[in-house]
Amino acid sequence: MEVASGPAAPEPGEIRALKQCLLRRNKSREQHGVAASCLEELRNKACDILAIDKSLAPITLVLAEDGTIVDDDDYFLCLPANTKFVVLAGNEKWTHNSDGGTAWITQESFDRDETDSGAGLKWKNVARQLKEDLSSIILLSEEELQMLIDVPCSELAEELGQSHVAVQGLQNTLQQVLDQREEARQSRQLLELYLRALEKEGGILSKQQESRADLGDERDAVDAGIRESSSEVTPASQILLALKEKPAPELSLSSQDLELVAKEDPKALAVALNWDIKKTEAVQQACNQELSLRLQQVQSLRSLRSISARMSSLPGDVENPKRTRRDPM
Repeated sequence: MEVASGPAAPEPGEIRALKQCLLRRNKSREQHGVAASCLEELRNKACDILAIDKSLAPITLVLAEDGTIVDDDDYFLCLPANTKFVVLAGNEKWTHNSDGGTAWITQESFDRDETDSGAGLKWKNVARQLKEDLSSIILLSEEELQMLIDVPCSELAEELGQSHVAVQGLQNTLQQVLDQREEARQSRQLLELYLRALEKEGGILSKQQESRADLGDERDAVDAGIRESSSEVTPASQILLALKEKPAPELSLSSQDLELVAKEDPKALAVALNWDIKKTEAVQQACNQELSLRLQQVQSLRSLRSISARMSSLPGDVENPKRTRRDPM
């Protein structure tokens, strides 16, 4: 499609408003923002910004959306702000697949496609982890659990090599684990609110100090030696965000993330979170305890599995343990 009725340059003394436009070359994703009052000005700026030799005439401006040639100033003025143009030089032609598709892919949509493909790869990696060891459900973060729950049953079944019924049961189990963590979080929040109310009344200050001392002794026994070691790498921003915003954040993190937080230098972590050292150490202790609990659960499941395997390998007629009664002579 072509819109061409001869350029109408502004009359001497006439002032036209500047229009914001986005320019790029053919087969390029790099865009440049410019402002021009007419097509002639836009062409000149396009040649300067995109380093186009003006001897490669004609310089043609086309709409990036569908390749419409824009050669009329009145039409140009009717276009909305930030219209995207492709600049063609000489005999260069705009094609539907000049930018990898039927229309220009903006950087936002391009980034979104990359994010979507990355998310698809991530759930498959988590699914393979479950395929190798089902007990690793305990070690997954809430985000990873929700990711597998949201995957269509047919796709997850294909990835795991299981039937739809088995995968539906697995997703129900994942949902139960997620619900249990949320219930634990709410219980801890209620307990904290209760303790704060009692603390304000001043009725249990001495008992609270004693309980805190006992709890501190237990936590010291669990993470002995961990405080002496420090990591040179600070936790990722996603972990820091969970620590700041999530109540009982240790329930949201994966076991790997819990280990990172527990082993991090308290001073460095406190600076990253903008917390005081006491609050930071308390969160680290909670993460270490949650990690120990999950590892114990995994170890228990594996022990039960090993015992079950040994029981099934014992000699004898397991299916029919009763002796066959002899017929009387």
